Amino acid sequence: MPSNIVIMWFRQDLRLSDNPALLAASQQGKIVAVYILDKASEWSRGKASNWWLHHSLSALNKSLNGNLWILSGDPTKLLPDFAKQHSASHIYWNRCYEPSTLHSDNKTKEKLSGAGLVVKNFNSSLLWEPWENLKQDGTPYKIFTPFYKHAMSSNLLATPSKAPTPTVKYIACKQKPDRIDSLTLLSKTHSYEDIPSTWTPGEQGAKQRLQKFIDNGLSDYRNGRDYPAKCHISMLSPHLHFGEISPTEAVQTVKQAGILNADESQAEHFIRELAWREFSYYTLYHFPHLCQQNMRSQFDHFPWVKDEKNLICWQQGETGFPLIDAGMRELRQTGYMHNRVRMVVASFLVKNLMIHWMEGARWFWNCLVDADLANNNFNWQWVAGSGADTSPYFRIFNPITQSKKFDPEGIYIRRYVPELRNLSNKAIHAPSIANPNELQKAGIELGRNYPREIVDLSTSRAQALEAYKSLPSAAK
Repeated sequence: MPSNIVIMWFRQDLRLSDNPALLAASQQGKIVAVYILDKASEWSRGKASNWWLHHSLSALNKSLNGNLWILSGDPTKLLPDFAKQHSASHIYWNRCYEPSTLHSDNKTKEKLSGAGLVVKNFNSSLLWEPWENLKQDGTPYKIFTPFYKHAMSSNLLATPSKAPTPTVKYIACKQKPDRIDSLTLLSKTHSYEDIPSTWTPGEQGAKQRLQKFIDNGLSDYRNGRDYPAKCHISMLSPHLHFGEISPTEAVQTVKQAGILNADESQAEHFIRELAWREFSYYTLYHFPHLCQQNMRSQFDHFPWVKDEKNLICWQQGETGFPLIDAGMRELRQTGYMHNRVRMVVASFLVKNLMIHWMEGARWFWNCLVDADLANNNFNWQWVAGSGADTSPYFRIFNPITQSKKFDPEGIYIRRYVPELRNLSNKAIHAPSIANPNELQKAGIELGRNYPREIVDLSTSRAQALEAYKSLPSAAK
């Protein structure tokens, strides 16, 4: 083995298996493994994802036999000195794709190369690079379906075999054992309630979650993923975001399981959902204003409502609509929300309450363990109608209809809105119009121990559509 000392800079790739930068570094020499927390980043993590990061770093450090160095500050300033201290000749990392990170990486690479170091970076978090799947004229796709079809026809989803887990010689870390704790990622003001019991951050937790999905969820994924009380979703999103498992490994494992269990169509549907994740990264890469501006500028004229009272009711799960409240309480308790419910609560905020989608994106960013800059903002713009490939604005989810269809027995609602547990399966979807005798028998007093509906669905729907009609025609 060459005698070079290589710095392996871990980022959103907190794993050993299928890690191309780590594999290349191990083939080059002895490794100094480091993670750098950049607290000055434009988008600092929320409390829930900080909780995840703390435990994911702890899991990675354990996998590295305690040899993960921890730094805090600007990587552009820290890495040159860190490399000099360790007499390193090479620095390897896996790419991130957020606009500010890309800019910072270019500065870091230029500075390191100028200091005589060999710098290499790799792709470990996407199935293909954002610049690989373009239209014939070289411009990016704005609509998912042609984006996906072109990727399939170009065989971009025929991903290469995952990289093997390398045998690595690490240079011992001489920092204090409490170095991860010193990052103060764990909030003292958030109880996290059910987050620890719901999740196991780290590479092993990711593999276990994937296997659980294959065993229990894949067989009815296409249909079952819409029902929040069922177990047909993968819940891999935080593991993918922090790079505890690669999308390549997820695709390959699910494909193999689909073939083995004669569930190939279910596997294909799961892979299509991973491609939707790719599309959000792709869109952010080509349209970096995605997080700060409406992609469709006509929505700059939309008459958004500033209503702090209704916003707080929505955030706390006190809207009077049980499915909305269940979703928002699931978010607070577990750091997660079922995808079908995410669409419903987002539609309710931006269309029934007419509150700006950025308010929802900020709240999700702080509360989600899978908070992801590309996915979060892309999907909020999709629901709001202001994005490139959007849900039609007139598609306004009715939370009562959605509740009856996708949680018919009220199992999900009873789990997160337990004060309604004694209502019948019929009444639990809309207590505000339930028989007063049934409410009394169930111990429900509207406005006291469960809120009245904060908005009329029919009136608010009509107002939203009228506001939409007032926009310049190009927005429609």
